[in-house]
Amino acid sequence: MANFSGKRVVVVGGTSGIGLAIAQGFALAGARVNATGATESEVSKSWSHDNTGVDFECLDIRSDQAVSSYFNLIDRVDVLVNCAGVIKRGEEHELATFTSVLDINLVGAMRTSNAALPLLKKTNGCIINTASMLSFFGGGLVPAYSASKGGIAQLTKSLAISYAQAGIRVNAVAPGWIATPLTQALQQDSDRSAVILNRTPMGRWGTPEDVVGPVLFLASDAARFVTGVILPVDGGYLIS
Repeated sequence: MANFSGKRVVVVGGTSGIGLAIAQGFALAGARVNATGATESEVSKSWSHDNTGVDFECLDIRSDQAVSSYFNLIDRVDVLVNCAGVIKRGEEHELATFTSVLDINLVGAMRTSNAALPLLKKTNGCIINTASMLSFFGGGLVPAYSASKGGIAQLTKSLAISYAQAGIRVNAVAPGWIATPLTQALQQDSDRSAVILNRTPMGRWGTPEDVVGPVLFLASDAARFVTGVILPVDGGYLIS
């Protein structure tokens, strides 16, 4: 595991699932970690567990002012992880829901990246975005989620080009089918789960911890010449 002692990591959307595992992983690697949640209840729930080394805070990434104010109060950022996301299966063909999902999943990542940019320039830091298998193909029930994750892939590549001269790398992980609250309905549907497992060469649902190592690698000096990459973490689902 890479050593992130002396580094400051902000995990946006770090109170549950993949984001929480990433926050815990950076803390175990020695970093000071700030993890944000959308609501006070999310933050309170995270504080109630043993998450040593992680400070949890509330941040509404739909608000330009809230995001700007948040990063204005931080003295240093070495790594920004954009992991906040929502999915509204069966509702995303409604325009209001479609717009809301994109505002959180895609525009939110741009808001935080813009706000953290001055701090990242000072540390030659990096950004890790969270893409998805739906960055590569569509989802009939989730057009907004799919569009947002396709956008995350292109945003990652575009910011990698834009920020390179400042010494900032921008990459993304693309988790496959990971057992989190976001996929709980699919896990509990035996028919849908069987279809997923039959296509996954490694034959199991992933865990949030499976995503941590790739994120730490992309944030580490071992990946110092890697930027603009969308790294699948999917047990082989994408290639099968």
